[in-house]
Amino acid sequence: MNLAFDSANNLGHYIDAGRILFQMNEELPDDLQLFLEEIDDPGAAKSFVVKNESALKYAIMEYRERLMLL
Repeated sequence: MNLAFDSANNLGHYIDAGRILFQMNEELPDDLQLFLEEIDDPGAAKSFVVKNESALKYAIMEYRERLMLL
């Protein structure tokens, strides 16, 4: 999913990138999931992706670290 997100984001397909962020977030455990607002306006998709990308990647990193400790 990370590769799909990066590809969509780099190509400027922000609506697709936003959808992938939602999917990635749903795969995280409940305590690591971010509260993501719905994207209502296609024009807001880019700002949504920029706003949430780093926080979600940090949560994924935290989850990976948890899995390595098990």
